[in-house]
Amino acid sequence: MEAMTKEMVQSMEKRSGGGPGIRLAYKDGVAAYAADAAAVFPLPDAAYETSSIAKPMDISVDMSTDRGIAFADAAYGTHEKSRAYEAVKRGYDIVFSLVALILLSPLFLVVSIAIKIEDGDPVIFRQLRTGKGGKEFWMYKFRSMCKAAPEMHGELHKDSESDSPFKLAEDPRITNVGKIMRRTSIDELPQLFNIIKGEMSIVGPRPLPTYEAKQCNSRQNRRLLVKPGLTCYWQVNGRSNIEFNERMELDCKYVKERNLLTDASLILRTFKAVISGDGAR
Repeated sequence: MEAMTKEMVQSMEKRSGGGPGIRLAYKDGVAAYAADAAAVFPLPDAAYETSSIAKPMDISVDMSTDRGIAFADAAYGTHEKSRAYEAVKRGYDIVFSLVALILLSPLFLVVSIAIKIEDGDPVIFRQLRTGKGGKEFWMYKFRSMCKAAPEMHGELHKDSESDSPFKLAEDPRITNVGKIMRRTSIDELPQLFNIIKGEMSIVGPRPLPTYEAKQCNSRQNRRLLVKPGLTCYWQVNGRSNIEFNERMELDCKYVKERNLLTDASLILRTFKAVISGDGAR
């Protein structure tokens, strides 16, 4: 990235609206602000290196605000994605989700009955996830684990085979119906409602549980510049077989490269990945 002069920084602040969510400060003045922010997004060191400023300037933005997101967009060039792309993407998100919900309604009914027969209610599992700008939302899934899963989490965590929190090759919490749903990704289908609500997109970085999102570093938080999605690069390249840090890098790759052709390619590759079952847990 080209080094930013003080004038360039001020220009981005003006373009993003200024005000709450943006803090321009010298290095020693950022720590206290960062501790209070809901989702602080420090820009990379290369962005501040300039001889025109006597002392290197630190820039932190609160990604839970629209202005903070706009500023980060300007800094990383993601604001250059056309409004037409965002409008078209939102349009096919809505149309695809509505059509899918209508066509898959019999499957929803069968899955709901199967879950009830094996393990009773609830059929739908809700979990707080971190979305665009660090904003939290309730993500929906068909429940694939037993009711005692939350109590078993701590004991099983130490047995995780991944550097991600956390995926087990043989997870005793998963029900028999849940194993089938996970292998075919049917458990993810209720997220079509999240897409219609505007909290997710068909293609985008997978939303992390809030406790996992807090472990991401500033570079990995670039994934928060876009809406989370049902599928993205790591879902078509090994899924759970890919380690956590690599997943985050692939998410950031999508933020930089996203366009309609990339989205269409990822959707087609997702069908292939689901059929093969590669990396499904």
